[in-house]
Amino acid sequence: MKRIAALLLLLCTLAANAQKPKAQAFADNLGQSSRGDIGTAVWGILAKDGNGKVLVSLNPDMQLTPASNMKLITTGCALHSLGKDYRFGTSIAYTGEIKDGILEGDIYIVGGGDPTLASADSIALKPDALFWKWKSAMREAGINAIHGRIIGDGRFFEGNLENSSWEYDDMGTDYGTGGNGLSFYENAQDFDVSAGPTVGSPVNVQMKYPETPWMHFIFRGTTGPDGAGNSLYMYTTDLAPYAEMRGVFGIDRKPKTENCSNKFGAMTCAYYFWKNLTATGWVITGGYADIDRGGYIRGADFVPTDKAADEMKTLTTSWSPTLELIARETNHRSDNFYAETLLRTMGKQATGTDLYDSCYVAEKEVLEDLKVDTSRGIQIEDGSGLSRHNFISPDFFVRYLTAMESSPAFPTFLKSLPQPGSNGTLRSVLSGKPETLKKRIWMKSGSMDGVLCYSGYIMPVGYVPGQPVPKDAIVFSILSNNCMAPVSEVRACIMEIITRLAE
Repeated sequence: MKRIAALLLLLCTLAANAQKPKAQAFADNLGQSSRGDIGTAVWGILAKDGNGKVLVSLNPDMQLTPASNMKLITTGCALHSLGKDYRFGTSIAYTGEIKDGILEGDIYIVGGGDPTLASADSIALKPDALFWKWKSAMREAGINAIHGRIIGDGRFFEGNLENSSWEYDDMGTDYGTGGNGLSFYENAQDFDVSAGPTVGSPVNVQMKYPETPWMHFIFRGTTGPDGAGNSLYMYTTDLAPYAEMRGVFGIDRKPKTENCSNKFGAMTCAYYFWKNLTATGWVITGGYADIDRGGYIRGADFVPTDKAADEMKTLTTSWSPTLELIARETNHRSDNFYAETLLRTMGKQATGTDLYDSCYVAEKEVLEDLKVDTSRGIQIEDGSGLSRHNFISPDFFVRYLTAMESSPAFPTFLKSLPQPGSNGTLRSVLSGKPETLKKRIWMKSGSMDGVLCYSGYIMPVGYVPGQPVPKDAIVFSILSNNCMAPVSEVRACIMEIITRLAE
């Protein structure tokens, strides 16, 4: 009843402000104390048409946490600087000599940053098909057995797996896994979990995919009472092959799959290629291994041995899907792993290193090339928006999105953005609204605890990506922070503004 009363009060206030544009009148009342939990939120809103006319504005210069709206900047800058046809390469190389069908040396899987390698994503090649290509190249080179190791080489990226500002809990999840130059299954690992028979009993946990036989797992999750929810988190690091799952799983909850972080993507890739080879009759005497941060090869026992090779002979290179497809998946599924890879690749291409400080420099260079003033309204911390240290103003988003319209990459960038009702994060947004309205909107969502944001474009009826952007197109950014109301209520307010703008 309180929520109904608050809504009625809002509608009455809107009626009193009927002389204002509908979207502006609604925005002006979002921060009123009468709005209950929504009234505690900090709002930043700006929308302009192609002539620069302000259609709605509320705290436009306030820098707020954008969550996954950061991916708008990351994907747009990547498409502008790298090009839609950019692909990531993964090479199969060897050391030693080939004699009588036997390689007296090691096979290296040399990563080039491909985030889609063995991903469950529909755009990615399945592992068995990829491994068949690699085996074919080895056979063509005369290799039928290996007196050595399969080594996963992730040295293409030298920086830390994760951004140092990410929260500790997030780093154990699939959306906070991070990665080096050779990944596998987006460096995620799935576990089936279910409640135990009684409150206080251990949670049932079973590893699902991928296997990581070198890992030492401790499962300390306990079964909670009805209504306890799910607070299971995996705590892990790339410093050692140990991980611990902690938290509570309510006894009334249905079994589910927990998507956790795998910090050893290069080792996992080497293991699965080794497993595929041995299952198809290949003799490999040295097992599988990866390369530690010191440049030493380590096997499943994690004991460093000899120094990894810097020079080797390449047999073949596999290529990822195009950046056009990767950017689309990044924005539609809000894929953090893909987004961080794009940012680090920009840093690598521009400066020679993927360290985050270099990535920020590279991204700001792209923004300046787009003629976007980076001296105000922006603080970049990562590429995905997982960090709460990102601070972007609605004014910056509107200036950036407007500048993207002049980029050769704009048609590709626009098509990478989801539309209401499409697959991905906007599937259920604006349900019940006319298709003609929904097809005019391209936007990116962003959410985390207390944060909900939407930024993008509203195009006129009949607009097709690739055409010049008309002056009646609308660019908007709506950011809400510090809101304790249910997400559904906050989203309803944001969708009301977007709908009023579109109408």
